[in-house]
Amino acid sequence: MAALIRKKKKKEEEGGGDGWLTTFADMIMLLLVFFCMLFNPAVDNQDELLNAISTYFSSLDWGYSLSPGRVATSGNTFADLPSQTRGRVLGDALRRAISLFNPEIRSNQVKVTQDERGVVISFASDVFFQSASATLNIDAARTILFNLATLLSSEEVAGRSFRIEGHTDASPVDPAGPWVSNWQLSTERALSVLYYLVDLGVPEDRMQVAGFGSTKPITTNATREGRTYNRRVDVIIIDNAHL
Repeated sequence: MAALIRKKKKKEEEGGGDGWLTTFADMIMLLLVFFCMLFNPAVDNQDELLNAISTYFSSLDWGYSLSPGRVATSGNTFADLPSQTRGRVLGDALRRAISLFNPEIRSNQVKVTQDERGVVISFASDVFFQSASATLNIDAARTILFNLATLLSSEEVAGRSFRIEGHTDASPVDPAGPWVSNWQLSTERALSVLYYLVDLGVPEDRMQVAGFGSTKPITTNATREGRTYNRRVDVIIIDNAHL
């Protein structure tokens, strides 16, 4: 009996209990939820979320620390960080684009994504143009272009720059046709979209144009369906870090 008492007392003196695991698991779960919600563009009221999390962590007793320095007293919160501000702005633009083009997204005429360049709105060229033509098919594309102009003129993208990129499939141009190469065709198509957007009131000095020909396919050019997807016009709401 005496040996058992001594063993129990020694274990208590050494510590080593696993009660800390509960606190650690709670903290990890909070961080997981925080980052999942932070980088999900479908989450609304991100300012309130970030401020609530900031307040929660500020209320925790972390023990002793050094005296507060310049950063601690600057009044900044998570929501004040430049990267978070940029992420929220692009998230707002992404949500607005998905809302505006929801019918066209469902019919595979428009695709809205986000990558390192910013928010990318891809339009099927076959909706905008006849084969081997850079003249806009206004009857078919009017609603899409009007919604695009609405997005690019909205508060969600105020001060942003936009780039219009033309892309073709890998089929060679007709030697007897008006185009020297797919480079020229893709550039002229991008310019046609730019001119129409300017007519709808989008500031010309905030737009860029690029033609990539068939050099940036998003799928194979070996099938008819693949070539259809590769023929596209991308309108990019540019991330400031990618300028």
